[in-house]
Amino acid sequence: MKLTILGGGGFRVPYVYQALLRDEGSPRIDDVWLYDTDPARLKAMAAVLAQFAEGHADAPRVTVSTSLDAALEGSDFVFAAIRVGGLAGRTCDERVALDLDVLGQETTGPGGLAYGLRTIPVMLDIAHRVRRLAPHAYVINFTNPAGMITEAMQSVLGDRVLGICDTPSGLGRRIATTLGLDPARAQFDYVGLNHLGWMRRVLHDGEDVLPRLLADERLADLEEGVVFGREWLRDLGVIPNEYLYYYYFNREAVRSILDAPQTRGEFLARQQQEFYQRVTETAGGSAVSLWRKTIADRSANYMAEAKGAVQGEAQADESFRPDPAHQGYAGVALAVMAAISRNERATMILNVRNGTTVSALPHDAVVEVPVTIDAGGVRPLTITQPDLHQSGLMQQVKAVERLTISAATTGSRTDAAKAFSLHPLVDSVTVGRKLLDGYIDRIPEVAAVFA
Repeated sequence: MKLTILGGGGFRVPYVYQALLRDEGSPRIDDVWLYDTDPARLKAMAAVLAQFAEGHADAPRVTVSTSLDAALEGSDFVFAAIRVGGLAGRTCDERVALDLDVLGQETTGPGGLAYGLRTIPVMLDIAHRVRRLAPHAYVINFTNPAGMITEAMQSVLGDRVLGICDTPSGLGRRIATTLGLDPARAQFDYVGLNHLGWMRRVLHDGEDVLPRLLADERLADLEEGVVFGREWLRDLGVIPNEYLYYYYFNREAVRSILDAPQTRGEFLARQQQEFYQRVTETAGGSAVSLWRKTIADRSANYMAEAKGAVQGEAQADESFRPDPAHQGYAGVALAVMAAISRNERATMILNVRNGTTVSALPHDAVVEVPVTIDAGGVRPLTITQPDLHQSGLMQQVKAVERLTISAATTGSRTDAAKAFSLHPLVDSVTVGRKLLDGYIDRIPEVAAVFA
């Protein structure tokens, strides 16, 4: 089977390839195409994958390409993990908002809307190409903002587009392991949108163990215990997705990011430039070690502002993030492919079409909920409806997402201005309009949407 990875020069590609190397099922991926617009990044990532493939006689062959159509043609699965505008765009996403004392973050708040505005037209073009060149392929979307992008692409490809984020499943695993339980025997009751959801129950052998954790001192050992504080988690009675930190502690988050010497985007831009330059300059067996060192630094600094740390500085505790090569990003992706291609039924948390799952949201809205998936497709599980607080926040953010999709597809500045102004993390229509103007002035790909 052929797997195409869009954004093939990206840092997470080796996680997926390592998972494929370990996969012993049948049929399996034997043909991997890496597509990227940057030949230098492709060359560097191909060098990393080649070293991982050493000693594996049946390693999937790797082809790199800067031709999108060639990469897509005949694919069985397409992983989409692209960044329109690159890290320069991301740093503008952050700084335009921060200059107005508003949260500057990749996917949450106005930065996520700017990211979506410039990304949706590109992803819709990709969706049309997939429909023409690989009509039976499933698109597994990692491109952020994942829920918004998945919803836009479903207008072309329907339910053959799935959105994936490893944060909800990672949260479930951490809860189980913190209590010394086997995550494989746990069922997770989770509801929300991408980067905006709540773990409401964790069933282990039929018992909801979440109340046990909330009452336990070990709650402080959980990453979310560090991010939110035990008192707030106990007040809520649920464990929020870590990105809800930006809603529940918005003032603290903005202050922390403003006080830092650099934003997350600026840190990653410098780090990635150094990595690709060093891989290009060095030879031998150093590509993998360079990648591992770089990815460790990235992980240690993840959401530094929520952990009382400074972005870019060495962190004393790197235990927050699980190894995605085994259980996170790559594990979820491989499980999706196995479920579809081998009819190995699985239950996981994905971004999918709502249908009647969350009654407070439209039928065709994309939500992040537990689903079963097999060769017959994806079916959201029946869930208890979210409470008023959860529904209200989901509705407002979903309304903003849909206005952003409309603006990106029609070029409507009115819809874009409404999206920024109505976002829960933007406290003024005046500020909302200034945000839109700032992104248009500073990011060419956003300006092109309204040209």
